[in-house]
Order: sequence, then C-alpha cells, then structure tokens
Amino acid sequence: MQNSLNLEGVEQQALKEYTENAYLNYSMYVILDRALPQIGDGLKPVQRRIIYAMSELGLSASSKPKKSARTVGDVIGKFHPHGDSACYEAMVLMAQDFSYRYPVVDGQGNWGSTDDPKSFAAMRYTESRLTPYARSLLQELEQGTVDWVPNFDGTMNEPVVLPARLPNLLLNGTTGIAVGMSTDVPPHNLNEVASAVIHLLDNPKATVTHLMKHIKGPDYPTGGELVSSVDDIREIYKTGSGTLRLRASYKIEGSDIVITSLPHQISGSKILEQIAAQMRNKKLPQVDDLRDESDHEDPTRLVISKKRGVDVEELMSHLFSTTSLERTARVNMNIIGLNGRPQLFGLVELLKEWITFRKVTVKNRLSHRLQIVSDRLHILDGLLAAYLNIDEVIAIIRKEDEPKPVLMKRFKLSDIQTEAILNLRLRNLAKLEEMKIKGEQDGLREERKTLEKTLGSVARLKTLIKKEILEDAAAYGDPRRTLLVQRDSAQALDETQLVSSEPVTVVLSQAGYARAAKGHDIDPATLSYRSGDEYLASAQGRSNQLAMFIDSTGRVYSVLAGTLPSARGQGEPLSSRFRPPDGAAFCGTMIGANEQKYLLASDAGYGFIATLSDLVSRNKAGKAILRVPAGGVAVVPAAVPEESECLIAAVSSTGRLLLFEMEDLSELSKGKGNKLINIPGKKYQSGEEKMTAATVVPEDGNLLVFSGTRMMTIKWDDLDDYYGDRALRGRMLPKGWRKVERLVGARLTRE
Repeated sequence: MQNSLNLEGVEQQALKEYTENAYLNYSMYVILDRALPQIGDGLKPVQRRIIYAMSELGLSASSKPKKSARTVGDVIGKFHPHGDSACYEAMVLMAQDFSYRYPVVDGQGNWGSTDDPKSFAAMRYTESRLTPYARSLLQELEQGTVDWVPNFDGTMNEPVVLPARLPNLLLNGTTGIAVGMSTDVPPHNLNEVASAVIHLLDNPKATVTHLMKHIKGPDYPTGGELVSSVDDIREIYKTGSGTLRLRASYKIEGSDIVITSLPHQISGSKILEQIAAQMRNKKLPQVDDLRDESDHEDPTRLVISKKRGVDVEELMSHLFSTTSLERTARVNMNIIGLNGRPQLFGLVELLKEWITFRKVTVKNRLSHRLQIVSDRLHILDGLLAAYLNIDEVIAIIRKEDEPKPVLMKRFKLSDIQTEAILNLRLRNLAKLEEMKIKGEQDGLREERKTLEKTLGSVARLKTLIKKEILEDAAAYGDPRRTLLVQRDSAQALDETQLVSSEPVTVVLSQAGYARAAKGHDIDPATLSYRSGDEYLASAQGRSNQLAMFIDSTGRVYSVLAGTLPSARGQGEPLSSRFRPPDGAAFCGTMIGANEQKYLLASDAGYGFIATLSDLVSRNKAGKAILRVPAGGVAVVPAAVPEESECLIAAVSSTGRLLLFEMEDLSELSKGKGNKLINIPGKKYQSGEEKMTAATVVPEDGNLLVFSGTRMMTIKWDDLDDYYGDRALRGRMLPKGWRKVERLVGARLTRE
C-alpha cells in the first residue's frame, strides 16, 4: 500500500520561483555586503570591520602593536563570520604600501613584497596597529555621526559606515567582483583630491574639465608613468569607465638603462623573466646583460645593459610593447551610493555624492555635540541653583525622606538636574565650585552659539568642511608619485631588428628544402643534398633580412633568414613552414634590403622588375605576386645589381638567347609583366618551347650559361651577338649548349 505524503502546514513554492529568489538574494548579498565599497568611507564590509575592531582593541597609531591573529580573531568572532585567511588577506592588503596609496594598517613583520604580494607571513607571526591616516576614518565615530546596527548574532553593535573626513574611495581606490558587476577605482593623490573637493564646494556647477585642473589623473602607489592622453582620462572621469595605460619609468646611467619604478601590481621578477626569455630565444640582440640591483634604499632598480650603438628609445619602446613594463589598467567606478544601490559614478557625481555624505556627517556631529552642550548647561543651571541655596538644599535632604520631589518643586528643577544635585560629593560644595560652574557655563554657551550658527548657515558649514579637509591634507598628504606623461603607443621592433646581422647564403634545393649557410664565400652546388635531390637556387644577404621564396604558381613567402636551419644539415622542407597550393613547387629564393630589386618571370616568357618590400608576406599561404598562365611555372628569380646600366638575358628551351636593355622592362608590384622573349604558341604543354631561365647581367659583366654539369662563359664584348629588342626570338646558342638549365649574370673579373 502506497503511503501519501502529508503536506499540511508546509509552505509550498514553485522551484522556478524558489531558485530565482535564492539566487537574487545571494547576488544582492555579494553586491552590497561583500564586493562593492560604500561611497561614504570607500570600504567594503570586511575592511570596515577590521578597522573598527582594531580601534576597539586600542590599536591606534601611537599604541603598541598586537599580534595580527588577535585582530583577526576579534573580527571574525564579533563582526565578520567568515574564514580567517580571507579576513587576514584583506588586512594585509590595507598594510601594503605598494597596494594601498595611503595604508590604513601599520604592519610589523613580513607583509609581502612587490615581487610576491602574497608572500606575507602567517598572522601568528606578524603584528599590527592602525596608521595615523586611519584617524581620518575613525576620528568622529563616537560623535553621533553614523548609524549603528546589530552584529551578526545581535550581541553588540557595529557602524554601518565609518565617518570618513576624506574621500577615501578615491584616495586608495578598490577592486571587487560581484555577481554581474565589478568595480575598479584607481587611487589618487590626497592633495589633488582635497583641492578638487574644495573647488566643488565653492563651485557646485563645476565640470570634469574644471576638476581636472586639480586632479590630473590617478596616482598609483608604485609610481611609474601614466601615459594615457588627457582626452582619454577626461572621458574616463566623465563616464566612470575606461582603460588607462601605465608604464615603468627609467633613467640612463652610462650604457645602462635603469628601471626605477614599475606599473601598479607588476613585479620586478616578472619583468626580468620576460626580458630573459627574449634573450634566451635570441630575440633581443641589443641587450648584453640583465641585473636586479633592488634593495631597501632602491626598492625597484632593474639594470639593462645595452650594446653599443643601440637606440635607447627604440629598445625601450620594444620592451614596453612586449613585456609588462607597460600595462593597461581598467577603470569601472561601480559604487554603492547613499541610496544603498550600486551605481556607475563619474568623477563629478562621485565627489558630489561624497560631499553630501560629508555634510550629513558633519551636521550629525554638530547636532550631537549641541545636544551634549545643551544637556550639560541644563545640569549646570540646576547645580548653580543648588549652590546659591546650599543651606536650604542641605536642610531638605537631611529632613525629608524623599528629598527629590521636594527639591524639584521648591527650586523648579527637572529630574536630571535633581539627580545631579543629589549625586554631588561633599568636597564639591566648596565656594570655588560655584566659580567653576559659572566659567564652564560661559564656555558652553559660547560653544552652543557657534554650533547653532554653523548648523543654521550653509556657508559656515562649507567653511568648516573645507577647513577640516585642508587640515587632514596637511597631515597626511604627500607629493604625486605617478608621473603624467603623454606618450605614443609603444611599438615592438620588427623581427629583422631582433636578430644579429651576419652574412648568410640562403640555399634552396629542387625538392623544396631550405637552409642558410654563414658567409658569402661558399659554393651552394657543392653542399650535401638528400638522395635524389640537388641544388636549385641561392641568394646572398644577411641573417636579419627576410628570405623570400617563390613557388611555381607565382606566390611569394617570407621567413627571417636567421631562423632557417644551418647549412651543416640538409635543410628543412618549406612545406612545414608555409601552405603552398596543392601541386605547387618552390622555384627560387630572394633576399636583401627592402629596396633590393629582383627580376621575376614565368616560363611563358613574361616578367617584370619587383622590389622586395612589395613582396613581403606574413601569411603562411603567401602572397600572389607573379601571374603565371595555366600550365606554366615561375623561373628562378635574379637579383638586380645597383647599377642602372644592366641587360636582361632570357633563354628558351630550344636554346634561343636574347639580351635587351633592362630599362625596357616595367617595374611592378605584382602582375603578369611584359614579354621578355618571344615564345610561339599560347598553350604550355609538355614538349613545347618555354623560357627556361632569365637573369640580369651587370655592366661589363659576364653571362654564365649552365647546361648539366658544364658552364660556358659569354664575355661582355661577345654579348652583342645576342643583343636585340625586348620580345624578340633571340639567337641560337652554339650546338651542345642549347639545353640551358641556368643563367647567371656575373661581374667581370679584371686582371
């Protein structure tokens, strides 16, 4: 028999509604009670509870510090029922002068370092107390300034917010991640913020531009440079969100570059690792040595020894671009406003909201003090009445069983006044006490008059607030640490600048294997090749130049020559570095300065002069440069000498050789080009005539004709036999030399 579940008296709710409400409650808890700061004191709940607990323990700046474990125990036992490690970490953050612009906790012992902020000692080993700056947060706490609420178990009260005399939120900044939102408020300089607040008090309609005459930008505790433009900073202050660019600062000492300060939250050890990694990978030939000379006197001193002749600005621009010497810092000023709701604040709105908080706080303090003064004057009036009739008062007290109501009726006293009289000690009945009472009355009446005037006057209230802000700025303010410098974005050096410059010969085999041999005095044809493979082409250049390869379809590919394998081996297949079209084969190689020119041609007899800078491609699929007809292939490119008086030599598969003036050939960045030599027919099929090779012959140079393993030299004076106009058929070579594989133009060696 199935038992039915009795749900009588049990509240029922749809699962969708339950989960939605539960998640919503959790989200609001994280937003309001954990992750986001209050605009009044700029603190999150755990930070506020730590500071309040330390004040309750008597850990002021002038007192002897106590073990941090004692403070953490009080915080989690009385106010913050969470983990001790999380609470201690929040406490450590407020003690680190490289994390907080104006630290609130004065720590003794190991509290971490810029290299490793989480390397602090356990709380049982460290001691702590509050800093003098903490007084600006706590000074008015017991003066009726803020509301109090019961703690988590209802056994005691804690402040909802601390009565901050300064806009601590802007001074120390904060970061936090809630549910669906986050906050990143950068720290600022106290003197600048104080000046801006005073300006806004005097000019409530001030704009961001006006305030930026006082607040130039964020001021991070580790110094460095803020290199964002003024327009970018202004936009961030207008909207409350954006991105800042922070950069390390450096100086020159002889041939050394000395990093003296780092961007916020960047460690020196991380920077050294990043630079050392580039040096190990031979990506930073400009640097000779790297040292960390940081000590207690110079917390940040990273020394970079550069090589002679290296441009410092170029090198540092590269390091800023490729390491954490420059970083971006996010700004997102999501803050819980006075209405208890999270909101994105701009600079003007934030300061206005804080000024409203400060005005309310000061009014509460003055009203609280006025009440105390009024109550004391009321008591003093009763005491003075008693002193003026002391004999009668004493008689009533001695005779009456219940003297209190009799005294109240006889001298028209209140209950409080009568209690004060009855609690008087005999020693206070001296004649001198009457004079003290009158003196105290005069002083309190003057104070009451001042308090009432201040509370009744907007101008007096503003003056008081400004005076207190200036006092605190003089007590805790310091010069700006982060320099404001507008700089262009850092640019990484081109990869050709990041390798040493040595002469190399790039060698390409017929099977598409490439390598780089050191020097220019080698014969590539004599190198060792794989079985069935042999030499195809070579080009001379430097290791920091781009080696370019052209395939049979006319696509060009680029790679840094210094990254090619050594000629001690047999090279590596270019197909492992690039992605040529299916069926394409590599036909030649080029290398040189950007302005170096090469002759590019197809076996259809068409070609043009190209400049290497137009051929560069970072794409593995290469760049289409030479338009090759269907069925055709590109021939080996030829370097163009610097001399303008050069001849173009082209030879066909039937042995026809033609030479013509290079100036008759167009210079293009890509395309089919002009006709070099007349090749009959329009289809390119096996067995038909094609152009097999083309080269450039320098003035007074020789033409080397290669046929198999044999080489024939045609001297400059004999080239006239083959000279003609571009696009002619050319003249037949001697018998036995008509199967030409390669042409090379070489300078004539003179005796």
